[in-house]
Amino acid sequence: MKRMIRLTINDKDIEIAVKPNQTLADVIREEIGLTGTKKGCEVGECGTCTVILDGKPVNSCLVLAVQADGKNILTIEGLETAQGLHPIQEAFVEKGAVQCGFCTSGMILSAKSLLDRNPDAGEKEIRAAISGNLCRCTGYQKIVEAIASVKDRRPVS
Repeated sequence: MKRMIRLTINDKDIEIAVKPNQTLADVIREEIGLTGTKKGCEVGECGTCTVILDGKPVNSCLVLAVQADGKNILTIEGLETAQGLHPIQEAFVEKGAVQCGFCTSGMILSAKSLLDRNPDAGEKEIRAAISGNLCRCTGYQKIVEAIASVKDRRPVS
């Protein structure tokens, strides 16, 4: 039997009927159609399904959709604005941190969460923040460099 839940995804309020055992990743991808949230291992090991739930990065494959009722969710699709790509997205492109792209959305959202908390994060903090996101292509160095370069993109006050 399905249950009605309310989510705010990328600043849009959504009311949707979900099965009690349906994961947030499945609802985001299959019911709502936001396929930037990837499904990889489906056991919380790879981070490809990372979204920001009420300000914190989570593996959406480990969160039941009913647990997200009333919560605010940011997916990779919510980062781009009318002005263009988010600075983290721009940095990933410019620094060559995107290769196959499978891990990219999870990496970017983990980075965003870190930089929202600590805009001046150093390499050690960056590596810790993305430690739950696996990448089989880049060796992580370009990803770390891209994230570190974002602080240079902020407007000077």
